[in-house]
Amino acid sequence: MTDSKYFTTTKKGEIFELKAELNSDKKEKKKEAVKKVIASMTVGKDVSALFPDVVNCMQTDNLELKKLVYLYLMNYAKSQPDMAIMAVNTFVKDCEDPNPLIRALAVRTMGCIRVDKITEYLCEPLRKCLKDEDPYVRKTAAVCVAKLHDINAQLVEDQGFLDTLKDLISDSNPMVVANAVAALSEIAESHPSSNLLDLNPQSINKLLTALNECTEWGQIFILDCLANYTPKDDREAQSICERVTPRLSHANSAVVLSAVKVLMKFMEMLSKDLDYYGTLLKKLAPPLVTLLSAEPELQYVALRNINLIVQKRPEILKHEMKVFFVKYNDPIYVKLEKLDIMIRLASQANIAQVLAELKEYATEVDVDFVRKAVRAIGRCAIKVEQSAERCVSTLLDLIQTKVNYVVQEAIVVIKDIFRKYPNKYESVIATLCENLDSLDEPEARAAMIWIVGEYAERIDNADELLESFLEGFHDESTQVQLQLLTAIVKLFLKKPTETQELVQQVLSLATQDSDNPDLRDRGYIYWRLLSTDPVAAKEVVLAEKPLISEETDLIEPTLLDELICYIGTLASVYHKPPSAFVEGGRGVVHKSLPPRTASSESTESPETAPAGAPSGEQPDVIPTQGDLLGDLLNLDLGPPVSGPPLATSSVQMGAVDLLGGGLDSLIGGPNFVAPPAATVPANLGASMGSGLSDLFDLTSGVGTLSGSYVAPKAVWLPAMKAKGLEISGTFTRQVGSISMDLQLTNKALQVMTDFAIQFNRNSFGLAPAAPLQIHAPLSPNQTVEISLPLNTVGSVMKMEPLNNLQVAVKNNIDVFYFSTLYPLHILFVEDGKMDRQMFLATWKDIPNENEAQFQIRDCPLNAEAVSSRLQSSNIFTVAKRNVEGQDMLYQSLKLTNGIWVLAELRIQPGNPSFTLSLKCRAPEVSQHVYQAYETILKN
Repeated sequence: MTDSKYFTTTKKGEIFELKAELNSDKKEKKKEAVKKVIASMTVGKDVSALFPDVVNCMQTDNLELKKLVYLYLMNYAKSQPDMAIMAVNTFVKDCEDPNPLIRALAVRTMGCIRVDKITEYLCEPLRKCLKDEDPYVRKTAAVCVAKLHDINAQLVEDQGFLDTLKDLISDSNPMVVANAVAALSEIAESHPSSNLLDLNPQSINKLLTALNECTEWGQIFILDCLANYTPKDDREAQSICERVTPRLSHANSAVVLSAVKVLMKFMEMLSKDLDYYGTLLKKLAPPLVTLLSAEPELQYVALRNINLIVQKRPEILKHEMKVFFVKYNDPIYVKLEKLDIMIRLASQANIAQVLAELKEYATEVDVDFVRKAVRAIGRCAIKVEQSAERCVSTLLDLIQTKVNYVVQEAIVVIKDIFRKYPNKYESVIATLCENLDSLDEPEARAAMIWIVGEYAERIDNADELLESFLEGFHDESTQVQLQLLTAIVKLFLKKPTETQELVQQVLSLATQDSDNPDLRDRGYIYWRLLSTDPVAAKEVVLAEKPLISEETDLIEPTLLDELICYIGTLASVYHKPPSAFVEGGRGVVHKSLPPRTASSESTESPETAPAGAPSGEQPDVIPTQGDLLGDLLNLDLGPPVSGPPLATSSVQMGAVDLLGGGLDSLIGGPNFVAPPAATVPANLGASMGSGLSDLFDLTSGVGTLSGSYVAPKAVWLPAMKAKGLEISGTFTRQVGSISMDLQLTNKALQVMTDFAIQFNRNSFGLAPAAPLQIHAPLSPNQTVEISLPLNTVGSVMKMEPLNNLQVAVKNNIDVFYFSTLYPLHILFVEDGKMDRQMFLATWKDIPNENEAQFQIRDCPLNAEAVSSRLQSSNIFTVAKRNVEGQDMLYQSLKLTNGIWVLAELRIQPGNPSFTLSLKCRAPEVSQHVYQAYETILKN
């Protein structure tokens, strides 16, 4: 009989009977009882009361019974830590058992018992097992170190287990090497700063040797580790590629993708002129094609990865178009993905084949697939110019089918074809206009309206067509309303005499009757343009449009490079970096491809720009929102505007002028009076001119008030850990006041109310200066943003690390706790500039052992730009001098608790690495001040 019988009983009083059976003298009866206990535990019954009786069964030679008891122990040790200590002796004994299976079982179970009290007892047995003569025990012990590190990192470091793990990389057994690599990678992920996997050519050689002999999962660990290594030159990269290539023929698709990842990464370092480069491209295609013969779920993952590979190196699969043709029985998600890749691979050589396929797909029954196929035909026209004519005639054939959704998609893509090839295919407009009545989707209606407005002079009844849309103006989506407004204004500028009423009507609908701010603003702008300067209106509205690019949905290059480093992981399926979906983002390191070596093609990189080039000095064209708001609050925009105040003038403008027949001027009407408000923007323009030029010139003195650098918001409390409440935030300092900018999102199914916040004692006494005020209840899926003012008069207690802040947030559901690190520069005060004599005296007075030196790398700014950028975050330059061609900046800053930090920043023109020396009476803040320098200068 099978073990299923253990799951069928549901008797009352069972615990008592099991207790008796567990203490039986008969081995068989004991084993039966333990099986029943495990079965009850599996279906969710609480059998923790039997803990002492089950632990007594550990003293046995029977391996099966021992496994069952260990299983029970792993499950209940957390809820019964005091009882679990009873089992420690048996573990220690089992770790010295003559049977290696029992030794390994003991060490595996020890790693799974996550109880602090027990961990220190397990160090000795683990140390012995790491040096065991049997490789099975050693490989199990290696993984146990990673588990122990997760429970108590400090203990693992103190006991020297990490060094033992590093030694295991040189082990003679390939499985031990693979597990040691896996354990070290796991630990390194949670501690990105620690350089645990210190890879060098010798250790890489050992890994490559082990690669041929270990199991498939071992191979994946080793390949993933190799992918994190940067070879010193192209020769080393080529030699690694040669040794990894055989893995491409492995049966396990995960091994194949990991090998592809390593090769894609190291190919970056190979010159395209090398014969080997061409050979490698040829070798990469067959394994990727083979992945497409697996089951649909694996095909989908392979296709998502191939999508990235094709964007990076289309030449790999350029001859393999046929494998991406859709099969009749492919699931929809595979079909859509194949379609995407077909378009990416489309070229002049294969376009005839591709178009024939796409035309076939457009007559399928699956609506989503047909839509995408029709779009694909349009994308092919835009990508391969020679095929444009055939694509357009194919689209016209499809429009003739009169299938509603096919017609709508065709119109959307024809609009893009007009944008790409102006004055070429406009003869089809008549056919499009015939289908006007059948359009019911916003995107198709908007595309058709755009075509009518853009080519109004070629369409005799353009005004009638647009008027037909205007009848249900308020029922249309915003996209259609905006398009309609612009189209009618275009029509008016082309045929002013015939369409005056129409334009008057649409402007009235957009400005008076609409409550959509985008629509209203656009309406007002057109109205003012038309009523003040018809010539300017023509230049703005009927300007030449730039041609649209070939591929609009390509992944941005730096993100693509990062995703190539994550081939074969979830990131490559989502097409998002891990930081976008890993909870909390702890331990997520941004990866990038290695730089090309000197022998490769020279690529222009920003580092090669000479130091002091304008790029370094100029602020960003678009300042971050935080900076811009800071500037606006601190800028005095020139002399006051003459005449009535701005607010009242804009009201006059809306109420009086906008519908007062101002349009007559365009057609030369007799009763045109210039609207009074039209003069206000002119005055305003003059007065704002000086202020706005300051706004973007951060070096002109006014701009220095912009407030310190604000980091982008990070998720501090994930919804999973707070019953649906997600909190993101950042810290800002503006004009002397510190605030915590929070974003609260309710991802639960119930309303959240009664919010309150409290900080634990911390190193600088940060505390909320006001209660957390959320005036309305937070409904499900709602997000609210709050700026919480902070002060530094709270209780002080030194934290580890120094800038750690522990926060409690309460709402009607529960109290939630999280901790975050605040950047130290929010504590730099505005009066932190020391005078020169004082600086000199203080520098000499602080003992030399308090001086700390740091390197700031990859910072292409010159001394002026550095000084100005640091000053906006309250790091003040006291003096500057030039010594032997180096710029020396002497700087001071003061923290909110009165601690002064003095700095010497050495900048060698042309060298993007700076040397920073810091002196302070409290040397523990130096590391955090250096981090603040890095953050401010690199963002």
